[in-house]
Amino acid sequence: MIAFLPFIVAFIVTAIVTPICLIFIKRLGIFDDPKVHKHPAIIHKKPIPRGGGIPLFIGILIAGILFLPITSKIVIALFFASFVSLVVGIIDDKFDISPYLRFFINIIVALIVVGSGVGIPFITNPLGGILYLNAIKIPFDFLGLQVLITFSDIIAIIWIVWVMNMLNWSKGVDGQMPGIVGISAFVIGLLSLRFPLSEQNSLIATVLSFAIAGSSFGFLLFNFYPAKIFPGYGATAVYLLLAVVSILSGAKLATAILVMGVPMVDGIFTVFRRILSGRSPFKHDKKHLHHLLLGIGFSQRSVALFYWFISAIVGAISLLLSSRGKLFALIMVVVLVGGAILFLHLVLSHNNDKKNI
Repeated sequence: MIAFLPFIVAFIVTAIVTPICLIFIKRLGIFDDPKVHKHPAIIHKKPIPRGGGIPLFIGILIAGILFLPITSKIVIALFFASFVSLVVGIIDDKFDISPYLRFFINIIVALIVVGSGVGIPFITNPLGGILYLNAIKIPFDFLGLQVLITFSDIIAIIWIVWVMNMLNWSKGVDGQMPGIVGISAFVIGLLSLRFPLSEQNSLIATVLSFAIAGSSFGFLLFNFYPAKIFPGYGATAVYLLLAVVSILSGAKLATAILVMGVPMVDGIFTVFRRILSGRSPFKHDKKHLHHLLLGIGFSQRSVALFYWFISAIVGAISLLLSSRGKLFALIMVVVLVGGAILFLHLVLSHNNDKKNI
């Protein structure tokens, strides 16, 4: 039962501080105003406060202080990197800084976390055996010094940066993101309970997972349609923490990939679609899966519930699957979601062509 206390604390704290944060956010003028913020994916009609990353972070931080070994090198690095992400995100919420600068900061905070000892030392081969990633060392020259970096570190950095960006794309409708993050974190937390909490990494993964879930659901009270506050880019602080808890034990990575399967496939499809069309992958558009669903008549609430339902079902199933089973499940998710995205693109393109005739 004690493992669920971080969830309860984070939920209550976030639910309490969000209305308080709203007062200061409004005074600072941190709004997403569709008349000023010229973003092609905007679907709201009136100014909505941004900066939801602040109460999300506070809820997780309070739970972390109460239940984590705060002198741990990994814990200190995690919250420092998360705080840096939050600050950069709030600045972006206010001034809309360059996406390339934001991406560079993503890499920096990922390096901070990995430098503290977070990595992916191995992955379970679904066909049998273990693949030890930390056995592969890559030498490179840094300012005249020969440095060795393991393949484990490289994969961890890529994973953290990817999750931060992929989840940032998955907040297109009210309530979509906190539901996905909350369900994903809760599933990872349940899986963490299979490992002894006497081990530091397991303790951090368990506490942070439930804290992230609690904070996300607490924030959802104010973000579900019609939203009183948006997560904003500051919520990348939470995505960073979710990415890290999913790799503190290699056994959780496959589960994380599955439970975040829908936004992940949509993210991969988005990157390739933009590159193949000769555009930057950072160039915004209105062709994510949630936009496509809105285009065929789904309401914002329906889109959010669709994402939650799929994440919950796949997450629950993943807890019961072997490594090979997770591989087949992942292939199924990729085929079904990817096929649905392609189909919706064709349907909407056909409908637009008919309108133009």
